Amino acid sequence: MTPRRWRALSEEERALWDSVARQIKPLQKKLRSRTLNPAAAEESSTAIKPAGKLPAAVPPAKQPRPVKPPPLVPLGRRERAQLSRGRKEIDARLDLHGMTQSRAHRALQSFLQRASSDGLRFVLVITGKGIARGERGVLRQQVPEWLSLPEFRPLVVGFEQAHKAHGGEGALYIRVRRAR
Repeated sequence: MTPRRWRALSEEERALWDSVARQIKPLQKKLRSRTLNPAAAEESSTAIKPAGKLPAAVPPAKQPRPVKPPPLVPLGRRERAQLSRGRKEIDARLDLHGMTQSRAHRALQSFLQRASSDGLRFVLVITGKGIARGERGVLRQQVPEWLSLPEFRPLVVGFEQAHKAHGGEGALYIRVRRAR
């Protein structure tokens, strides 16, 4: 097989490509260097290339891929039923009532770190319903979002709203990831 030869785009092809490129949304923001002058692009494509062999390209050094935090998994139906009926023990409880967001965040993080290092399996975090002036409680909204953050993922396997007997909408069952 003969290798494909590179060729410059015609004006019509360049205009078509630019219109397509403007309509797409990049996955990650990267600055795209654009050639403003098509004549400059043509000159660079017709530049004289040195004769002879070029040195072999050195492969880039392999960098370790960043470790993705493990995904959250909902509690199993059986585990949830056992917790709500009291057949499975809740190993620890944390009550966040009356705390500010920053204090509650620190308390939740240190509580989950201790629970993970102690080998606890299920914990209950009480946020409170926080129904005041017709609004949903701040901690009740924030705690599930915090648990989804990468900083909590190594500590949490999954979480769900607790049974009425354990606080209902104002509490969460959290399955803690064991420390390794």
